[in-house]
Formats: sequence, C-alpha cells, structure tokens
Amino acid sequence: MVNALCKDGRFDDVEVFLNKMEGNGVFPDAVTYNTLINAHCRRGLVVEAFALLNSMWGVGLKPGVFTYNTIVYGLCKKGLYERARGVLDEMLEMGLSPDAATFNPLLVESCRKDDVCEAQKVFDEMLRCGVVPDLISFGSLIGVFSRNGCFDKALACFRDMKDAGLVPDTVIYTILIDGYCRNGNVAEALNVRNEMLACGCVMDVVTYNTLLNGLCKGRMLGDADELFREMVERGVFPDYFTLTTLIHGYCKDGNMSRALGLFENMTQRNLKPDVVTYNTLMDGFCKIGEMEKAKELWCDMVSRGLMEEAFRVWDEMIQKGVRPTLVTCNTVIKGYLRAGNVSKASEFLNKMAVEGVSPDCITYNTLINGFVKKEHFDRAFVLVNDMEEQGLLPDVITYNAILSGYCRQGRMREAEMVLRKMIDSGISPDRSTYTSLINGHVSLDNLKEAFRFHDEMLQRGFVPDDKF
Repeated sequence: MVNALCKDGRFDDVEVFLNKMEGNGVFPDAVTYNTLINAHCRRGLVVEAFALLNSMWGVGLKPGVFTYNTIVYGLCKKGLYERARGVLDEMLEMGLSPDAATFNPLLVESCRKDDVCEAQKVFDEMLRCGVVPDLISFGSLIGVFSRNGCFDKALACFRDMKDAGLVPDTVIYTILIDGYCRNGNVAEALNVRNEMLACGCVMDVVTYNTLLNGLCKGRMLGDADELFREMVERGVFPDYFTLTTLIHGYCKDGNMSRALGLFENMTQRNLKPDVVTYNTLMDGFCKIGEMEKAKELWCDMVSRGLMEEAFRVWDEMIQKGVRPTLVTCNTVIKGYLRAGNVSKASEFLNKMAVEGVSPDCITYNTLINGFVKKEHFDRAFVLVNDMEEQGLLPDVITYNAILSGYCRQGRMREAEMVLRKMIDSGISPDRSTYTSLINGHVSLDNLKEAFRFHDEMLQRGFVPDDKF
C-alpha cells in the first residue's frame, strides 16, 4: 500500500495511512522507511528524505547500505555533490560497505561536471573499497576522460574494462567513437563502429549522430551521406541533431542544394531549426552569391517567431550585401505583430525609411490591424493619415480593419462613422464589412439594425455566412 501511494507521489495519504497503522499498534519497519526515502529522493525531496532517515534512527532502526545509497543518489540528482560525499564518509565511519550503487551516482555527477580529478578520485576509492566497477562506472570515466583531452586515459580505461570481463554496450562504444571523432581520428572511429556491430551491438540515433558529426567535420561528406542512408534503411529515425549536423556539413562543403533539401526535410518533420542552422544556411548562400535565397531564409526565420535571433544577424546580412526589400520589411512587421509587439513593429516602420525602403498599403494595413487588435484606435488613425501623406490611398482592407475593431468592442456608432467615411471616400463596402456590422449589432441585441445591414448586404449582391 505504502509503495503504491509513493509511486503516485501521494505523500500526504502515506502519512495518514501510517498514522492509522500506528493507531492499530503496527509501526513502520526498515522496508517501509526505505520505500519512503527512495520515493522522496527520486522526486528530489532530499530534505524530507533526511528527516525520514533521522526518524528511522529515532525509532531504533539502523539504516543499511540500501538506505544510504538512496540518499547519495537523491543528493547527486539535486547536484548536492559535497553533501553526497559526506554521506559516503558517514557510511565508512559506521562500518558499512559501500557498493557500486553508492559510488556510481558520485562518479556520474563528478563526470557530469567534467571534474576529471574528482572522478578519478572516486573511481580509485571505489577500487580501494573492493568494489568492482560496472559498465556505468567505466562508461562515466571513459566519457569524462574523452571530453577533457585525456583520450589516452580513456582508451586505457576501455582496455581495463574489457580485461575485467565486461562486455561494452552501445553507450560505451558511442562514447569511444565520440572520443576518436573529437581527436580527428574518424578512421579509428569507423573501426570501433565495425567492432561494435561485430559484437552484436545495435547503433542507435546517438551513435549515428556522433559518427555523422565526425564525418562532417572531417569533410567526408560522401561517407556521411552513405551512413545517413544506412541509418534510414535500418529504421533509425533521424532527429534534430542528425539533420542540423548534415546541414552544417553540406553548407561548409558548398553543397547548398543538398543542405536546403535537408532543411526542408527538417521542417516537414516539425523539427524547429535554430538560429545557428539558419545562420549557417544564410552564410552558405551568401558565399555563392545567392542573396535572394539568403533573404528568403531570413524571412522564414522571422515568420517562425525568431525575432530577436533574426535581428542579431540582420547587420551581418547587410554586411554580406543582402539588402532589405519591401517584402522582407513587411515580413518583419508581421513577425513582430504575431509576437504581440506592436511598438517594435511601429519602430520598424521608421527603420524602413533609414534603409531607403518605402512602405506600401500592405505595410500600413498590417500595422493598422495590429494597433486595432490592441485597441489603439488613435494610433491606427494616425497611420491612416500618414498613409495619405505618403500618397497611398486607404482601401477597403484599411477601413475594414478599423471598422471590425469597433464592432468587436460593441462601439457601433464609431463603426458606422467609419462606414460613412469609407463610402464618402469612394470605397464600396464588401462582404467582410457587412459581416462585421451584423455581428456587432447582433452581439448588442440590436436585431433591427442587424437585419437592415443584412438586407443591404443582399442588395449589393453579397451572400451572408451560413449562420445568417
């Protein structure tokens, strides 16, 4: 019962249940305490786990190795390495014999922090205590050596592991492949891969990604392409890292058509490209003089909402000779409005003038619609005036944006004033105009006015929505 409640994280219910047990003269034993401590540690509740440990001592129960191992694991999981180290010292002082489950969390955490000296220290202490390292122990140590320029030590550790009778698994082989690739020895990485397959280990997406990264960095794009095909044929699905690695490799090699194909594959799989991927592609197209393609990618970046990132590369784009066009600028304004940033969109209108790009009706209509949605009608009318001063005539889209905004707010008097101004300007209302007016009056229960506009709509030859 306690175990089931702990798995669900229902610790309040556990307390109620234990109180009932104690009321009936049944008190928790070491197994119950271990279950509780383990559940709390796995949820990161180490303070509560320590309280249970103290409670265990208080009722005369002596915690064993399993109990302390759980505490060590919980502390390491929370990044409280020094406290976990202290628990190990306490275990040794009590005469308890730590095992691999005691040392491995300490080893994993020190390796996660890339603390090579501490990792070696823990491993040596493990051996001094007569504890036999397992695959987790060796894998952690091989990894930290490999990542921190101690690849000779990593290889020695790998040999020690095999001498100890342990059979490397996919994780260990992948760590070794990564080490060789980091050292620029892709040929040896491929040999390890062959050994891995010969031993019956299956390459997973991480193994493929690691090897692909090494091949791409070594400009071995033909081998990378072959490995990628093999990956797909074996039913290992390429992920974000697979595709970005290949995109970067092909861009550096100048094969932009292949890079763009992989980029499109990426977006089709709903894998979101990051700013580095976009930047790599844009840089690649700039280098071969395809500025329009670079511009398209920049616009795509904006349309995906990567506004801050896009503007970080804006100046770089200008320096590379990519000049902003009206379409580019309109895309930027739409991007800001999609992100709800009307003020930035408005500021960009001024920046367009600096870049020598004149706004068009689409620019103004987009901004007017953005201000109306934020209920800034005064700012919207200022833009209408600016538009006219620029020699651009407001059209039906301009007026509909303001009129529909008033209708949504139930401000029908202002909406009809816009309608009159629209007609006086020689612009005929369209289906959207009437739909907004009808909806506005219906929402206020002004059915007489709603029907008046409904009839006028029919007279002008517009078909109402089905709901009308």
